[in-house]
Amino acid sequence: MRSLLLSSLIILITSITLQSQATYAEDIAPIIYKNCSNCHRPGEIGPFSLTNYDEVSNWAGMIKFVTETGYMPPWKPDTEYSTFLGEATLTDEEIDMIADWVDNGMERGDITAEPEFPNYPEGSLLGEPDMVLSMTEAHLHRGDNRDSYYYFVLPTDLPDDKIIKSVEFRPGNKAIVHHALIFEDTNGIARNTDAQTPEYGFESFGSFAGDNNDVSFLNEKQFPPYAPGQKAIYYPDGLGQVLKAGADIAVQIHYAPIASDEWDQSSINFFFADESEEVDRLVEQDIFLPFQLPGNFFGFFIPPNVEREFLGQWTMSQDISIMGIFPHSHLLGKEWEAWIEHTDGTRTNLISIPDWDFNWQSQYYFNKLIKAERGSVIKARALYDNTASNPNNPNFPPQTVAWGDKTTDEMYYMPFLYVPYESGDENIVFEENTVSTEELENSINGFYLNPITPNPVEDYVSFDFHVANGRALDITIFDNNGRHVRSLRQGEYFHTGTHKLHFKSNAMGAGNYILNIRGKEVNLSQRFVKVD
Repeated sequence: MRSLLLSSLIILITSITLQSQATYAEDIAPIIYKNCSNCHRPGEIGPFSLTNYDEVSNWAGMIKFVTETGYMPPWKPDTEYSTFLGEATLTDEEIDMIADWVDNGMERGDITAEPEFPNYPEGSLLGEPDMVLSMTEAHLHRGDNRDSYYYFVLPTDLPDDKIIKSVEFRPGNKAIVHHALIFEDTNGIARNTDAQTPEYGFESFGSFAGDNNDVSFLNEKQFPPYAPGQKAIYYPDGLGQVLKAGADIAVQIHYAPIASDEWDQSSINFFFADESEEVDRLVEQDIFLPFQLPGNFFGFFIPPNVEREFLGQWTMSQDISIMGIFPHSHLLGKEWEAWIEHTDGTRTNLISIPDWDFNWQSQYYFNKLIKAERGSVIKARALYDNTASNPNNPNFPPQTVAWGDKTTDEMYYMPFLYVPYESGDENIVFEENTVSTEELENSINGFYLNPITPNPVEDYVSFDFHVANGRALDITIFDNNGRHVRSLRQGEYFHTGTHKLHFKSNAMGAGNYILNIRGKEVNLSQRFVKVD
């Protein structure tokens, strides 16, 4: 009897263990498709694809290692210090689940339960652009294992000013394009510099310490930069940047070291504000540079064999709402931190990158607008390691390093985007979260549109929708008779998860309206009422 009971107990425990073990179909595929496949798919920057069970299981040991060590997904900001849109992080539970799945034989599970791979569109992730500017010639990046920075001038030939809602850089050769900075040039600085060189494009200006074009060029407007693996964003409803008539676009592309010659011919997609959108605030930019440091540019140098910290500050001359922040330094960079010291003595954290990595810098947009009132001070601290113990130090033995564009130089550079403050900005949240479809009461095949709030609507309207598998969507407003009122998004790709969008209803007359979300196997609608 005791033997029979013991056998039954073993069978029961084994059955429970098997039932609780993670499978690819139900547990691992959703994690990989959401957090890894954006880069690890054909034509993207990942060195191998992770689009199905065979590919993931072939690289399972490596996936376990890089997720346990925190090397992947590549997200450098401290998530306990501040939060941003699109944080590429895994929970402890997800990391443990991947490890357990690998250690227990990588069971595939029920194939019928396996989620569909995200339906990425060809080309743009934001839909059909209003203007595409391309490099007119291909650029040869030499295979000498050295990186380079080149500027290329892209004339817009715009007859009128345009309100820009989004800028999407499209690298022509993802193997060598490390990142890109995009400037509006209204003074012909880049065009005139390019005319002095025989080849298409020109190498970066170099040092900023002398009397040259570099400083005046940085006073030009900058659009959001490009970093691999991130989807460009649309500015929220009612906000945009101006692109002046006749302006040039000057794009600085950093090409990474490579062993063989490679060609690149990149392009940039521009998306204009729809005529039906009432844009009443323009996105502006300021850049933390050594101007904000004691000693100015001449004080920015790092002697050999030391760690040196720089602390800059900027006092606000008006009330602003900060949207995003983009710290940048080179191979000696070790830490970045930025915060607001308010006039009432309180502090708001902006960003902390305790382990700076030149290879994984990015653009960071807050999940809500952050107010910095007039008289408050933004401070930015950057730490650099110019010792022999820094494995990334480009010089051995270490040498004195000063400001410059080249990777062997160093930078203290942090743009931030903002708009003039309006009452209520603190309540506008752009956060996107991933939730399980079990949490959505009326989910249909995993797609769900939550009720619009508030309803009836008066000004800002927010709505949440859940996407079971990533795909391109059209989001449109119709009147009660089915007539088109506004296109909020056209063909924009939305990844698996829950998304929050806003629109302003000020310009809409009183009446009944329909919000519709449509895409492959998706057709969701919610009615709402606009009041005077």
